Amino acid sequence: MLTVIVRRPAAPPADLPVAPLLQRIYAARGIHSASELDRALRGLTSPAALKNIGLAVDLLHAALRERQRIMIVADLDADGATSCALAVRALRALGAAEVRYVVPNRFIHGYGLTPEIVAVAAQQRPDLLITVDNGVSSHEGVLAAQALGMKVLITDHHLPGPTLPAADALVNPNQPGDAFPSKHLAGVGVIFHVLMALRTRLREVGWFTASGMAEPNLAQFLDLAALGTVADMVTLDYTNRILVEQGLQRIRSGRCVPGILALLEIAKRPAARVTATDLAFQLGPRINAAGRLDDMSLSIDCLLCDDPVEARRLAQHLDQLNRERKTIEADMQDQALARLARWPLAGNELPFGLCLFDPDWHPGVVGIVAGRVKEQAHRPVIAFAPDNAAGQLRGSARSVSGFHIRDALATIAARQPGLITRFGGHAFAAGLSLPMAHLETFRTAFDAEARRILGEDDLRGCLWSDGELTVEELALEIAEQLRAGGPWGQGFPEPVFDNVFEVVSQQPLSGGKHLKLGVRLPGMNPAVEAVAFNRAEPCPARVRLAYQLDVNEWRDTRRLQLLVRHIEPALP
Repeated sequence: MLTVIVRRPAAPPADLPVAPLLQRIYAARGIHSASELDRALRGLTSPAALKNIGLAVDLLHAALRERQRIMIVADLDADGATSCALAVRALRALGAAEVRYVVPNRFIHGYGLTPEIVAVAAQQRPDLLITVDNGVSSHEGVLAAQALGMKVLITDHHLPGPTLPAADALVNPNQPGDAFPSKHLAGVGVIFHVLMALRTRLREVGWFTASGMAEPNLAQFLDLAALGTVADMVTLDYTNRILVEQGLQRIRSGRCVPGILALLEIAKRPAARVTATDLAFQLGPRINAAGRLDDMSLSIDCLLCDDPVEARRLAQHLDQLNRERKTIEADMQDQALARLARWPLAGNELPFGLCLFDPDWHPGVVGIVAGRVKEQAHRPVIAFAPDNAAGQLRGSARSVSGFHIRDALATIAARQPGLITRFGGHAFAAGLSLPMAHLETFRTAFDAEARRILGEDDLRGCLWSDGELTVEELALEIAEQLRAGGPWGQGFPEPVFDNVFEVVSQQPLSGGKHLKLGVRLPGMNPAVEAVAFNRAEPCPARVRLAYQLDVNEWRDTRRLQLLVRHIEPALP
């Protein structure tokens, strides 16, 4: 599939207290004032702007005052795991008498606050259920919990459907009528703001003085907030950049939970130099592996553990699960891409919206496969696997810019009632289930909706570049400035550049899986090292590279390295 390097439109650089290159990069991302670069906690919006925050705090205050049993209902990914660990730790620090958690098993209980997981929670007779990173679509689960005498507080960030569940309180910045300015909080960001509001209430009523306890500094939990925010790939708007940067600072100074330090150690990432990219692509997959293949409580326990030795043991278990996940994923991905190559084309073209299914695929890994195929095919993709319910399929969707996948599913569901059993998600990722007998009908409807929204130009793989770098800018010092200029992530992308280089050397790495290059610009001496992952074929003598600047650290030596994102022959 064709990938095209597209340079970002030039924007007038603002007068910011940063190097000229960073001024250019920030301007292209809509940053025009120094205040937008302030990543101190004072920049956070008051939680009071969240709709229903007063009701939520009332429930929590009563639970603490009356020494109620609190049960956190977690979700099955890294956002859910960090949200749960943060809620448990913070509520205990605020004086809650009893806080436990329960997390669904995707193969038994389904997703979110289902009646099945309510039944599991009820065995411990909780007074208050708090959902984190789930619940906004859990109508039946809320009613089941309330029928058993439990109060329900939903904290979520997923896009709601046409009606909201009848919870005792529901906090979600994306619900109708909510005035909170950041609509991109991850689930962990939502529960963090709810707990900040609770602490304010407790301070106002003299709770800490009366209880004889020190008022906790909730900033101590920002390591978890940063990890969940980055791992969930939410847009790094101003609020999220503050949460992530403050969390990274705590991790770099060693002030984080032992589980994060253990995971970094296993991933061979020094905590003192951790970046948002490390959280997203090293820690996130290891935490997610438990929910995909086994039991998400393994990840939550790792993040709740205060014993470094036990945390290391749990982290090693997660690492092994992640290795198993990679093996399963690689096999499924090979099957999916082979099927793509053999796709029966209509008019010599693939469908605009791809639906893939195999009866042997693992339901915990289909989301990753959908993402990999989407990267190859440059179009929205849904990968399906058999559900635990007889005759049902479970699908995971990944989308491209310009095609809001959750809204597309809502449109299809409205046009053909009963076609989809359930669905939910975001603009770029969603999940759904449907009867196996409906697959072909859904496949046709999904392609038709993709064709209604997308044009041919939308199906090109656009790799956005921040332009060329000079010989002087290809320097270790510049790479360090860019690393410090983040946090970078979804919606605030790490800088990518493109130049035409002369290739002076090349050699395969890892048995031919990757390619190491020596490249240079005119007037450059010596050449700079570049690494192209997942590329086996050799390069021509002149290439156009899209690349990121990186720092290669090896045995106390630091040098510039280019991470190659795309290679194409250079025109003569």
